[in-house]
Amino acid sequence: MLIILVSFSIVFYYFINSEESKNEISLFSENKTIVASGKLIYDDQCASCHGINLQGQEGWQDKLVDGLRLAPPHNEEGHTWHHTDYHLFMLTKYGIEEFLKMDYPNNMPAYNNILTNDQIIAVLSYIKSQWPNHIRIKHDQLNKLFKEN
Repeated sequence: MLIILVSFSIVFYYFINSEESKNEISLFSENKTIVASGKLIYDDQCASCHGINLQGQEGWQDKLVDGLRLAPPHNEEGHTWHHTDYHLFMLTKYGIEEFLKMDYPNNMPAYNNILTNDQIIAVLSYIKSQWPNHIRIKHDQLNKLFKEN
């Protein structure tokens, strides 16, 4: 019983002190320096699939190519803004399948060995900065609700 309690305590301590805690992941779409850095990284790492204008690949909702899902848009027409900062960060860092713990055929790599946490935040901040104001407001409300629960 003591071993279980100690193990639980260690895991809980790691979780609340992890830099990937839901309360520690925030995007900075108003910070021009972070957004500019994020755009450069996006252009280099993401635009070839998600599009230079964040438009995604045509047919992304229902089409498979070689059994793999196409890249969704990251603009207001996609579903990126339906996910919290934390979820976007985790999906980007660890990949969709690892985060969901299920098969989800896609071409998007996990970026944990490619980009730093700050670079991932910068890319996601750039993406968010491109959304219309009313979408950013909805996204901020979603983040607030998530962090409160």
